[in-house]
Amino acid sequence: MKHVFLGGLEVSRIGLGAMSMSAYYTGAGSDEAESVRAVHRALELGVTHIDTAEVYGPYTNEELVGRAIKGRRDQVVLATKFGGGISYSGRGGVGLDSSPASIRVAVEGSLKRLGTDHIDLYYQHRVDPATPIEETVGALAELVAQGKVRHIGLSEAGPATIRRAHAVHPVAALQTEYSLWTRDVEAELLPLLRELGIGLVPYSPLGHGFLTGRIRSMDQLDADDWRQGNPRFTGENFQRNLRIVDEVEAVVAQANATPAQIALAWLLAQGDDIAPIPGTKRVSRVEENTAADGIELTAGQIARLNDLTPAVGDRHDDIGMAVIDR
Repeated sequence: MKHVFLGGLEVSRIGLGAMSMSAYYTGAGSDEAESVRAVHRALELGVTHIDTAEVYGPYTNEELVGRAIKGRRDQVVLATKFGGGISYSGRGGVGLDSSPASIRVAVEGSLKRLGTDHIDLYYQHRVDPATPIEETVGALAELVAQGKVRHIGLSEAGPATIRRAHAVHPVAALQTEYSLWTRDVEAELLPLLRELGIGLVPYSPLGHGFLTGRIRSMDQLDADDWRQGNPRFTGENFQRNLRIVDEVEAVVAQANATPAQIALAWLLAQGDDIAPIPGTKRVSRVEENTAADGIELTAGQIARLNDLTPAVGDRHDDIGMAVIDR
């Protein structure tokens, strides 16, 4: 597995997102033993970068990851997040609490659940409009000084916020959605990150599973699967977006790979400062995804993928869109 740098943090260029092992997706939490095996298999294949968050579950995903990496901590670059819907300061509202008081409580909980004395990459999950980013990053800088956190990150932050945060303390990584059907990052964010020396961690690099080509009907998803309310999966948008999958599969036929591998290989070709974290709870999918590290697309294949039909529909519902890029 090749490695890249997110700021000053070295990671495998394909990571593992653990969220679907515990929350939000069809079958989440149904087979913890398989999820643990998936983490172990990822480590065997050279994956070092494991990503979770306190709000996944909530809490249960960090606990699962903690159990999975027990005795293997030195093999893992461990990333988690705070401020994604949980407040520890007694403040009301939606829970995007990134106040210093809340952060100090949040980090102790994450350390305990993960079974570690430090977090390699600690993200603000969503920007807190009630707390200036300078205060948030100042509190994170204190955690770095204390050795509880090694590097700090932001998730779904806008350009102005990123600049202000980075001026207080170096930001190692920005996590946001980036894939063949979500390319907003290319216009302004990616050039800014490269200007500042910040790495990019794309979540949902497989389009929440859509780009794998395995989802052909919403009937395949549980009623409580969050994608049931995602605009790209609902109504006429679902059928229209299947055209993207069909176009990816045309490249698949040339490259002797799966749609998931093609989608990941395209992302890896975008730069050596990009480290996607495809999520899965299955060993077979870990093996499939990590194999993308060895795929080199031709210039013609990349050009064809660059010209895919744009996705129809917002990438989140109205509530989700309201808390990103700010």
